[in-house]
Amino acid sequence: MLIERETSVAEDFTPWNSRITTTTQTTQIRIVEVEELRGPAWVIDGDTLDIAGTRIRLAGIDAPEMDHPYGMSAKWALVNLCKGQVVRAVFDGDLSHDRTVATCYLSDGRDLSAEMVKAGMAIDWPKFSRGKYSALELPGIRKKLWRCDARQKGRMPPRTSA
Repeated sequence: MLIERETSVAEDFTPWNSRITTTTQTTQIRIVEVEELRGPAWVIDGDTLDIAGTRIRLAGIDAPEMDHPYGMSAKWALVNLCKGQVVRAVFDGDLSHDRTVATCYLSDGRDLSAEMVKAGMAIDWPKFSRGKYSALELPGIRKKLWRCDARQKGRMPPRTSA
């Protein structure tokens, strides 16, 4: 459970009598439940896992699809990271193509999205990550994973289910 505190201050004054100032302070506390799932992960592709029957999209990154160049390499890079590990998925409440979006961590605390970007098997998706992983991208990786880059820029047609 996480408690966020938001404080706003409003000032009201009368222009003809600037000595009178009223300050109102409001504090709002919102309780946010953080949902987690832990377990061994079954890798679907370079940015999708399955933990205990829940399909999970790794938050903030984009990896090649299985039928795109480097798709199989991205999947196997993720398989090797997850192999024999208990993966912890922290859900953010978003959905992407019928998958729950989560930031996933290995038992040693490493962020799987960050590891995939550092390995050159995925790129940061700033629209969703706010640039969290962009500094980890390898030089020239957007040319190598050009289809991911094109998809982020809206230059690729959406995937269709067969």
